[in-house]
Amino acid sequence: MREGRVAGRRIIVTGAASGIGLATAHMLAREGASLSLFDRDEAALVQVATMLQAHHATVDLPDEGAINAAVEAAVKAMGGIDGLVNVAGIGGMGRLADLTLADWTRTIGVNLTAPFLMMRAVLPHLQTAGRGTIVTIASGQGLTPSAPGMAAYCASKGGLVTLSKAMALELAPAIRVNCVCPGVVDTPLLPNAMRAVARKPESPYALKRVGKAEEIASAILFLTSDESAFVTGIAMAVDGGRTYH
Repeated sequence: MREGRVAGRRIIVTGAASGIGLATAHMLAREGASLSLFDRDEAALVQVATMLQAHHATVDLPDEGAINAAVEAAVKAMGGIDGLVNVAGIGGMGRLADLTLADWTRTIGVNLTAPFLMMRAVLPHLQTAGRGTIVTIASGQGLTPSAPGMAAYCASKGGLVTLSKAMALELAPAIRVNCVCPGVVDTPLLPNAMRAVARKPESPYALKRVGKAEEIASAILFLTSDESAFVTGIAMAVDGGRTYH
């Protein structure tokens, strides 16, 4: 019998081949979960899934048909679904005058529409499980934008915050829905310039450093486990103190 904080739970993690998703997959596996890992990077995904002995599906978000098929394959492989962790996302830079409709649509599609589609696809299975959890990675930028040129990204992540709160209200009490709002985190998406900004004395980051993917994964683990059984509808800032500072 598996032991751990999420022992016996069957969880889908999107964006599992790198960054926060990868750290989350490793942490949930160590804590006893059965996993189905989604990502568009097939080579990296196969490597992670093999290491963790997890089911996997190559999915290019936000393809609705691919999402539905992958979720059904995950159900078949794991025997059901108890939890969803939406990590997959992209950046979206560009000032309003230069922001194309294609850029806007792609950012909103991957960062906001895809998590909506994932939530909808897993819903009947979480309802069957009876104590489901959904955790979505938004961003501190979705709480308080900190720089110009990030309209699409901030809109997508702010939308995730509100979507999570709306779903927490709609799906309670059987399903808990929360989101995590990271600050700068050491992942492949983080520009080098932002790493330097976080360390400066005048930085808005109170802890004066970049976060680690494992620190975000720890928040996800808490919100997925029974330790947070009385928590739903929150946007947890894990951002080194930027949004309060």
